[in-house]
Amino acid sequence: MLRVAVVGSGPSGVYTAQSLVQQDPEVLVDVLDRLPCPYGLVRYGVAPDHEKIKSLQQNLRTVLEHERVRFLGGVRVGADGVSVDRLRELYHAVVYCVGAAADRRLGVPGEDLPGSFSATEFVAWYSAHPDAAADGFVAGARSAVVVGMGNVAVDVTRILARGAAELSPTDIPQAALTTLAASEVTDIHMVGRRGPTQARFTTKELRELGTLPDTDVLVDEAELALDPACADPSALPAAHRRNIEVLRGWAAGPRRGLRRRIHLRFFLRPGELLAGEGGRVGAVRFERTAPDGHGGVTGTGRFEEIGAQLVLRSVGYRGVPLEGLPFDAERGTVPQLAGRVLRAGTPSRGEYVAGWIKRGPTGVIGTNRPCAKETVTSLLADSPALARRELPGDPLTLLRQAGAEPVGWAGWLAIERAEAAWGASLGRGVVKLPDWSALRSAAGRG
Repeated sequence: MLRVAVVGSGPSGVYTAQSLVQQDPEVLVDVLDRLPCPYGLVRYGVAPDHEKIKSLQQNLRTVLEHERVRFLGGVRVGADGVSVDRLRELYHAVVYCVGAAADRRLGVPGEDLPGSFSATEFVAWYSAHPDAAADGFVAGARSAVVVGMGNVAVDVTRILARGAAELSPTDIPQAALTTLAASEVTDIHMVGRRGPTQARFTTKELRELGTLPDTDVLVDEAELALDPACADPSALPAAHRRNIEVLRGWAAGPRRGLRRRIHLRFFLRPGELLAGEGGRVGAVRFERTAPDGHGGVTGTGRFEEIGAQLVLRSVGYRGVPLEGLPFDAERGTVPQLAGRVLRAGTPSRGEYVAGWIKRGPTGVIGTNRPCAKETVTSLLADSPALARRELPGDPLTLLRQAGAEPVGWAGWLAIERAEAAWGASLGRGVVKLPDWSALRSAAGRG
């Protein structure tokens, strides 16, 4: 009987567990996560007002409740927890599905000024991630700049423009709801260094910006014209054509003089964050760019400043090294072949990866299914040799002996009940518990 540890309970980890139990009728799978809560970025990365996507948790839940799958939350793996070597001793195989936890930086002067954050930090705050930074994002801000043109940039732009009435029915934590309700941000500039046909947002996400109450979406027709493909988008993929259609509609539409304004800007490359009042960021200096004819851009030597007391960079994610595993620092991934971890170019028996730490931060949630299936196919091809090794005992018992305090499924259900009760006490629906202390306390009642 094969025992497998899957490290990470986000979509890639759960799809890996699902593929394992579907293809091997006897395998036993422990899904480990350093958080006491499952679902990864579906819980802590999807915007609170995207309830349809968040409902994917129900599908993931079905897998984690399978009779041969065991959820063990609150288990750290690596330097400050169970070592990679020890985990390898406790299981026949280990699949690392640890995602890409770091954000990419702009690499410009002033990036570390107060008021400058990564979108990852902002998302963690409004998603009640227990590691989230203290509240302080919108304090004193009237204008915000979001650097990036992907779906995460659209998410944070939309949340900045949302009012309390739209956010209150969601599971957004109470502190974030209170802060955003009192926000004085009226102008949000979402800025990309390239043109609209290189933007990575989906049309569905883009259109949502036009549905926000009391909010104008402003697009400069002249900036659209800088993109040669906009003149005749017929050769573009359908998704890009739809984006251009939406952007052109906003560019041609009237300015309604509403309370909030979202400015979609193109062909501007951040060059420096400038200090303002009290040493906090006060503006961003951009250089106007132009297409270079090869899909990139080149600087023009013309500059523009956009005033902002809040800057959020959303320019991509990177994997981070896990002590004990090889790591490709340039790609931000673990070296692998068909999901098998490579050590010095050779497959390492019993070690596998899936998800972003395998392929890089690309694709959508569903992309993790075939990625996980490829890894599981490799693992099960290796399983006759792997299963011959005798294990020292039940990994749960041995993890506890090593000092870990795993939160089982009953603990997670107790957290769910506590969040429902907390929300009811506030006159809302389910509201996420905001910190480690509250989560641990609730899990202990399971």
